[in-house]
Amino acid sequence: MILDSFMIIPVEILVIILFVLVIALIVVVAIIARQLQNISRKYYALTSGKKVKDLEEIILARFEEMDKVKARMKRYHKDHKTFKGHLDSCYNKMGLVKYDAFDSMAGELSFSLALLNDDNSGLVLTSMHSKQGCFTYAKEIIKGESYIALSSEEKEAIKKAKTIDEEIEALTNEPDDEDIM
Repeated sequence: MILDSFMIIPVEILVIILFVLVIALIVVVAIIARQLQNISRKYYALTSGKKVKDLEEIILARFEEMDKVKARMKRYHKDHKTFKGHLDSCYNKMGLVKYDAFDSMAGELSFSLALLNDDNSGLVLTSMHSKQGCFTYAKEIIKGESYIALSSEEKEAIKKAKTIDEEIEALTNEPDDEDIM
């Protein structure tokens, strides 16, 4: 009675199913063998001619080198902060306006030169040339402003200095002839 409730599978179908399973297992074993061969090749390349003691010494030497690199990087990071602090106070923006201060002079010998740092603080130098002589003035600029009245040329020089980064960025973002092609 129990056997009657089970469905009997023909032997031919059972053999085909087992054959397909055997083929699948052969493929899986071939893939695993290939992976094992790759790992064995890498292991041999790593350990060829080396003893366990040699490998341990190599690994310890690499760790020492990494510790030295870490210490060096910490020192470089500290130095970088120091240098950055110095650079922030340096004048790195410049604006120059040349003009003829007096209508009687030719050649635009007068000028206003703005020298600013990252905070837009610094100075503006103005030199005015006339037939009687040359007069030079320096005015302090704090965060882009002056407590002393500025001429239009001095204001223009400060404006040029403030926007120099934007001008440089615009020039570097323009596509080159090579980029277009």
